[in-house]
Amino acid sequence: MDAVVMVAGSVEHLKGRKGAFRVALIPPEVMQALNDGLLETVNLNEFLALELPRLARSVAGHIGLDAQSERLADTLAMLAAFKPMQRHGHIARALYDLTALHGERDAVAHKLATHASDVARCWAAQWVTLSGLPLPAQLEAVRRFAADPHFGVREIAWMAVRDAVIASLERALALLRPWVVDADPNIRRFASELTRPRGVWCAQIEALKNEPWRALPLLEPLRADPSRYVQNSVANWLNDASKTRPEWVDTLCGRWLAESDAPETRYIVKRALRTLSK
Repeated sequence: MDAVVMVAGSVEHLKGRKGAFRVALIPPEVMQALNDGLLETVNLNEFLALELPRLARSVAGHIGLDAQSERLADTLAMLAAFKPMQRHGHIARALYDLTALHGERDAVAHKLATHASDVARCWAAQWVTLSGLPLPAQLEAVRRFAADPHFGVREIAWMAVRDAVIASLERALALLRPWVVDADPNIRRFASELTRPRGVWCAQIEALKNEPWRALPLLEPLRADPSRYVQNSVANWLNDASKTRPEWVDTLCGRWLAESDAPETRYIVKRALRTLSK
């Protein structure tokens, strides 16, 4: 890993770039650094342009795994048969299986979780899903990814524990209460986004579609949150709920406005009611 750190210094000048508007416009120097695992993606175009087999082998070597192993080679050979996001899951699984055979598993896991590539850290976040840990331990393990500075890693973080939360919803709602009062807005947003009744590209939470009020202990502390990032998530949460329980959302928003004159609350309510206002 030391060698990787030394080489990464040579791409320092690329870190402040603006992402290209089209894949074809990504500079070769940037593309090489991304595929070598030395640089984070800055937009969707860069993410979609990645050569995943090359990146996976680079990352495997960085964290002390055999980049030419049969297990990884078999996975990379079949990637084209899967949808783009599914490919990442298969790579994460292959790296997880290889690490299980490694003599210093914790060290390998730490290297992946702190890797320079945001995509590598996404794979580490997906390990939480594979861990088989009980829900409290999964939430503890995923917290570092929920607070990650890269937006992509934060999205994978909540997706990684979504199914576990659905399986133990009441327990999850209780465990997440301290998260919504955390000093880090990324942590507060995680609790909201994780429990959205509908969400995007994920399993729906039928219990919260039917009874959204069960999540009020998480939503109430966020109704005037100072972070726009959190505000948008709470508004999206309520907009989700408005599609199955419109009267409840309308009543809740009315109460919030009556009890709070904060501009943050007004912003949340306006966005939350956008479907009902049509």
